[in-house]
Amino acid sequence: MFYRAAAMLCAAALFLGAPAASAGDVAELDILGFSDDASIFAFEEYGIQDGSGFPYANRYYIDVENDRFLPGSPFRVLIRDETVSLDTARAQVKAAAETIVADDELARNRGWLAGYNPVTELSGEPGRMVVNPRPVLPPIDTAVAFHLEEIGIAAPERCAAFGPVVGYRLSRVDLEPGGTFVRLHQDEAIPQSRGCPFGYRLGAVQTVYPQGGPPSFAVMIAVRGLGFEGPDIRWLAVTGRL
Repeated sequence: MFYRAAAMLCAAALFLGAPAASAGDVAELDILGFSDDASIFAFEEYGIQDGSGFPYANRYYIDVENDRFLPGSPFRVLIRDETVSLDTARAQVKAAAETIVADDELARNRGWLAGYNPVTELSGEPGRMVVNPRPVLPPIDTAVAFHLEEIGIAAPERCAAFGPVVGYRLSRVDLEPGGTFVRLHQDEAIPQSRGCPFGYRLGAVQTVYPQGGPPSFAVMIAVRGLGFEGPDIRWLAVTGRL
């Protein structure tokens, strides 16, 4: 009952703009990279949980072609002891997750950060990012635009007491005459793993051009959701081939 009451107060503070709304935690994002053939993309988010002070680290390994988690992913570590270091949580999740693909392989296929819009950037466009897919000047690739829209969606029962939640749709447009438009994702429901999301913004676009194979991309989306002391930021990725 105490947690439910606290969460309801947190939700009220979020929508009314009370000072406590600034007390949530923003997960750090570490883009780990791609597998040698660019068929797997991996990233890590980590931080100190608001309210408890517990260190956490989560790793996500995604099948690029199908935009689906690989078996066993995600890997999550939450150490319920505020005296334990964040490095310990990160080391534990790394040890578990490297059974899928080694960090060394990911590091040598990190690719390029083609676009970046940190959550602290107030002048950026949260719903649109246009990138040159790799750092070649003058460009030899078609520029690509990604469009993110928030959409109304039925609130899961677990979120009913906290106000409206939103889903998202993400699209890609190749910016050339007659360029293709592709719907990359559209929510039909809010998955359990996403909690109770109140907003989204484009955070980054990562690309890689492997030798002898098709290039891949990952669009990083910052998800604003309900935390214990205020709104938290967590990350998700949408992947595909260029």
